[in-house]
Amino acid sequence: MNHAMNRRDWLRKLTLSGTAASLGLTLPPTGAAQDPGASSGFQSSVLNPQEVQPGGASPSVEGGRVLQPARELPVLHSTDVLVVGGGSAGICAAIAARRAGADVTLVERYGHFGGLWSGGLVLIIIGHIVTGGRQVCQGIGEEMMRRLDKLDGAIINRRPGVPPTVDAEAVKYLMVEMVEEAGVKVFLHCWGVDAIVNGDQVRGAVFESKSGRQAILAKTVIDATGDGDLFAAAGAAYERRAHNVGLVSRIGNLDRVDRARAAAAQAPRNLGSETPVPGVNWVNMHGPEVDGLDVEVLTRLEMNHRKHIWNNTQKIRHTPGYEQVYLVETAPQLGVRITRVLRGLHTVTVDDIKSATQYPDVIGVGGASSGEHGPWQIPYGALVPEKIDNVLAAGRCISAEMRMADLVRLIPNCFVTGHAAGVAAAVAVQDGCTPRQVEVAKVQKILRDQEAYLG
Repeated sequence: MNHAMNRRDWLRKLTLSGTAASLGLTLPPTGAAQDPGASSGFQSSVLNPQEVQPGGASPSVEGGRVLQPARELPVLHSTDVLVVGGGSAGICAAIAARRAGADVTLVERYGHFGGLWSGGLVLIIIGHIVTGGRQVCQGIGEEMMRRLDKLDGAIINRRPGVPPTVDAEAVKYLMVEMVEEAGVKVFLHCWGVDAIVNGDQVRGAVFESKSGRQAILAKTVIDATGDGDLFAAAGAAYERRAHNVGLVSRIGNLDRVDRARAAAAQAPRNLGSETPVPGVNWVNMHGPEVDGLDVEVLTRLEMNHRKHIWNNTQKIRHTPGYEQVYLVETAPQLGVRITRVLRGLHTVTVDDIKSATQYPDVIGVGGASSGEHGPWQIPYGALVPEKIDNVLAAGRCISAEMRMADLVRLIPNCFVTGHAAGVAAAVAVQDGCTPRQVEVAKVQKILRDQEAYLG
């Protein structure tokens, strides 16, 4: 007989015998959170010795058709405001709604926040400056940049006339910190797959995760998925567009280039732009114009882009002086720029910029990539679907014409629309009305109180 006993067995035996208490030992309850730096010795425990998932609701094949029977979904959670998508728009929406007094739940399909800003490695902050160098992105987005300023190695080029660049890991860390401070309920690793709709009223959303298919009920839903997944599932009208899909990467050791040897050779292309990490650049990729909702297309691009990035890095390494350059990483998220765009109560147009249109329902001001034009107001109606109620759009999928797509999707402009959607959703809940019916003046006042810029 093997009498060897590991530490866990020893502690369990002490607990059962009552000896643990007499020795002053404190044991964590089952499922308790552990110190992230601690280790349990890589041991596992049996949670259920013989578990079988409930049957009767699995799809079946009948006559070549796959049929899904009706089934009841477990309700994971109920909330005032449900934000689907934890990118730059969704984070601002969740924090803004919580600060405005609503109970807020944020659901994100990846294991981190930031969307394409962090997971897509789109590290540069462009879209917050207008002609004359004035910064129009304020509020929670600017608060993030100020807080990044205080983190070592988190952001560079925070000076007039130069677009700042961030470190992706710093962004992920900061967003966790801000979401926790705000008191937002969070579910990660959950993919929003459907909307819960009664008539034309959105009542929540359905999610798929390792816990199965579950529902979250909400009084108001904010679609910050980037692709309009929730408002589309709810039946809201939208325009489907093709756009460029690329994959960003980072390369390192650029501070170890032998400049003397490199001077005698032609400089390699695609060296990218500097980041807060010394010697590491982020390299953007334009990519082909495709349908970013086609899973076969996305699969092909993902594989092709990764091969291209690897081979391009090898070409750089074979350039005299650049032998130590290496591929640090390829982004875990494919760079999908535009797919679905809401058909809202108002559509933002380029003519709005040219005419400097002033909207009575303005909820934010957008900027450009290099300050080549003046500010453009974003009306609240661009966030509200034409017909479906209790859902708001935030981020790159708000109602905007084709020529505005490359402005609306920029990260600071996503900050702005997310911030506004969060406040509007909180006001709708507190006033017991739909987002379509909210008193916009009240939304504007709270936005200004939260330091947003409305012009």
